[in-house]
Amino acid sequence: MSSQPNASCETEAVGFDPAALHPSLVPLLAEGPPSADAIDAFLCANAMPLIEPGAATFLFQGEAQRVELLRWIHAGVDHNPFQRVPGTPLWLLRIAVENGGRFEYKLAVGRAHGDDWILDPLNPDRAADPFGENSVCQTWGYERPGWSEPQGAPAGHIETIEVESQVFGETRRERVYLPASYSSATAHPLVVIHDGDDYMSYADLSVSLDNLIAAGDVPPLVAALVQTKDRMGEYPKGRRHARYLANELLPAMTGRYTIDQRPAGRVLLGASLGAVAALATAFRYPGVFGGLVLKSGSFILDDRKLTGRQHPVFHRVARLVRALRRAPQLPETRAFVSTGELEGLADDNRALADFLRDRGVDVLFQSAWDGHHWHNWRDQLRDGLMWVLRPSGETQ
Repeated sequence: MSSQPNASCETEAVGFDPAALHPSLVPLLAEGPPSADAIDAFLCANAMPLIEPGAATFLFQGEAQRVELLRWIHAGVDHNPFQRVPGTPLWLLRIAVENGGRFEYKLAVGRAHGDDWILDPLNPDRAADPFGENSVCQTWGYERPGWSEPQGAPAGHIETIEVESQVFGETRRERVYLPASYSSATAHPLVVIHDGDDYMSYADLSVSLDNLIAAGDVPPLVAALVQTKDRMGEYPKGRRHARYLANELLPAMTGRYTIDQRPAGRVLLGASLGAVAALATAFRYPGVFGGLVLKSGSFILDDRKLTGRQHPVFHRVARLVRALRRAPQLPETRAFVSTGELEGLADDNRALADFLRDRGVDVLFQSAWDGHHWHNWRDQLRDGLMWVLRPSGETQ
């Protein structure tokens, strides 16, 4: 009989079933608790987290009372505890995931004074939003769209337009994206992008538009990058915002730039509450905007869900949806509706797609295994714009 230790038994002795480990971890733990040098060598040799089909394994090295993975999913914070490798400062967590997706997370490291929420020190992938940064897990088969990264395409130009608003009693300064090939001799589609500055900062908007236009995926377009300081109040209430877009911003844009006069050449785009504002504007001013790109809309189509969503903004959105149900059908309109399966709004956005189809809207619905995040909205930009801006009669 061999006197060599059984790797499976030794691994189980430190508290881990080899079948439940990422394969690369089995040799590290095969002879019991690994040395500090062995841990350091492993961490240097492997990208974190460890990704395999259907699973992701997270590691943390450091002294702590507990370690948890915090994911922003299903309208809350999901807590997954790590397990410590006995006799070491190494902590492990393996979770089931869907292939071809991504999610954002932080680590909660428990210490005597309480929990510290930190970025994953072993994972360099980050995603920013207006509230800070998160670490990013990209699951097996996910690839960032190449068109969202610099490719040397001719760069568009960003400038500012002042809009004198009687609706809001102020002068609003909105930024405008102009394609590199912009010419006043040619009519350009107009895309009004809610939270446009945030799209620029967190969703690689400018480089994405440059690439999509250069590739011929979308026509050279003008984008009005609408930004408000009170999105929680202005977007879900909707009436004043819709009047501003239709009666003040649109005339200002058509007065300064050569804009397509057809409704099919004018698009409203928004994510989260921006999607709510876009849809409300389309219904309040039917026939003005013929395209809608609605990403992860914060919609309430089933009033029973209000019991779990107590924030007043959801009650405003529910009232808006009830009003839209009484509104007449929209004139010829195309809508791209998308959602993330992890964000807690997937069912609502599927219902929204059906709601719009029932009102004669030509709808493309798309879902990704992702959360309520800017990179999710970035990744679906190409499909959304191609759907609403495709030539009449052309299929996707």
